[in-house]
Amino acid sequence: MSHPHPELKAAPPLPEGGLRVIALGGLGEIGRNMTVFEHAGKLLIVDCGVLFPEETQPGVDVILPDFTSIRDRLDDIVAVVLTHGHEDHIGGVPYLLRERSDIPIVASKLTLAFLEAKLKEHGIRPRTVRVREGDRRSFGPFDCEFVAVNHSIPDGLAVAIRTGAGMVLHTGDFKMDQFPLDDRITDLRAFARLGEEGVDLFLTDSTNAEVPGFTTSERELNPAIEQVLRTAPRRVIVSSFASHVHRIQQVLDAAHQHGRKVAFVGRSMVRNMGIARDLGYLKVPSGLVVNTKELEKLPDHKITLVCTGSQGEPMAALSRMANRDHQIRIGKGDTVLLASSLIPGNESAIYRVINGLTRWGAHVVHKGNAKVHVSGHASAGELVYCYNIVKPRNVMPVHGEWRHLQANGDLAIRTGVDPDRVVIAEDGVVVDLVDGRASITGKVTAGYVYVDGMEVGGVTEASLKDRRTLGEEGVVTVVAIVDADTGALAEAPDFLARGFAHDDTTFEPVIPVIEKTLATAADEGIGNAIQLEELIARAVANWAFRTYRRRPLIIPVIIDA
Repeated sequence: MSHPHPELKAAPPLPEGGLRVIALGGLGEIGRNMTVFEHAGKLLIVDCGVLFPEETQPGVDVILPDFTSIRDRLDDIVAVVLTHGHEDHIGGVPYLLRERSDIPIVASKLTLAFLEAKLKEHGIRPRTVRVREGDRRSFGPFDCEFVAVNHSIPDGLAVAIRTGAGMVLHTGDFKMDQFPLDDRITDLRAFARLGEEGVDLFLTDSTNAEVPGFTTSERELNPAIEQVLRTAPRRVIVSSFASHVHRIQQVLDAAHQHGRKVAFVGRSMVRNMGIARDLGYLKVPSGLVVNTKELEKLPDHKITLVCTGSQGEPMAALSRMANRDHQIRIGKGDTVLLASSLIPGNESAIYRVINGLTRWGAHVVHKGNAKVHVSGHASAGELVYCYNIVKPRNVMPVHGEWRHLQANGDLAIRTGVDPDRVVIAEDGVVVDLVDGRASITGKVTAGYVYVDGMEVGGVTEASLKDRRTLGEEGVVTVVAIVDADTGALAEAPDFLARGFAHDDTTFEPVIPVIEKTLATAADEGIGNAIQLEELIARAVANWAFRTYRRRPLIIPVIIDA
């Protein structure tokens, strides 16, 4: 298995007739998926998503792929193909279109509808190309064929990209549910047909590569969901991703069966379910869905609320209910159904919400105590099936952290793929397919680009470090009035502290330290305010650490007397 090496240099020019593949996101993390294909001087992009920040990235809204390596080649982009409508695959599109607004966006009906609703908020009208499974379209030198795949959102597509350098098959996010709710199964016949023709490079979803066996069918959740809606004594509050149309369909069907009415809560849920209903992906029995006004007239045992917030996100409806700052007051006898996965790293936030809801008397049903969620990704058994059907010449696992990519690569090798032809790459690593062989040839910059409010890329690792310091250690501002002639303090400095435990006398011992620092500076002829501020900041920081074992952010302000 070829792994990237930290000493990789910039890649050489692409050999004529070759195909270059660079993931700018989605390798080494679950999110911000974006892969750039280069052939014959043109670029094709597959997916352009966002990554959601962790607790160590305070104040960041989302994280984008790094467009640096393609910024001077925006005119060479022939299309952006979107495999499905999840945020980690479409969320970055508005930011790419800000740089060149007329790039054709190629996707299926539901994916385009979700994207267009998002772009409307950014004030962008995209150039779109609607495709469906079975279609074959050319964009520049890339001949793309679209294949149905099954995922936790309807209308997912894999894409086969034929080029002069060979054929690439990119699965997108997929699983092989044999009994999906919409009867649209992953088209293994197409996978086999493409395999017969010859797949030179296979990019496969690695998310569940460590999970043995097969992902359970969505239909097997029906009994558990139905039981909740049948036996709940009062209201049922269901939390799900605002894009999981089929999971919400199951809830609607069960509610209808047991004489309950349903109301959607939360902007993204109302918007997405409206779109899914208008396009026919969500079948809503007439009179089932009511608005919150009509809901107030109904008895509790007739009420079902469907909202977002299954991941413990601080602003989402469910956390606000748990914290008692939502118009829906959770009370004794209410049942809360978390019909979703636990995203790795979010566990503590979710358990905090579950505990909060339980404290108000709710019965919380979740993946840990009932069969109410299945993953949207193929497990190891399904991936192995795909390798055996497709018989790819080279394999590049995508969509996953390091451990997932490695596990997926191991599966490919176990089905007989030559270990030298399994490429484990990271974001920014350049993989070239030349003469039928895929190999790592270099790297491009692919850092994190932070979006903070309206600011894109203004937040850096350094400013995040300052934010973490502010959050954990506090801040101390030192205002010193310095005599311009002598360089000594004209009066005692003022100290303003936030988030740093202090009283009126805390900072008295540091005054002599500041005086000594200024005296030394005067002896050495340092009178420049910026240099003096740096010296004072260092002296106060050292004192704070020695005395209090804290490292607050020190902001020195020097005023000439």
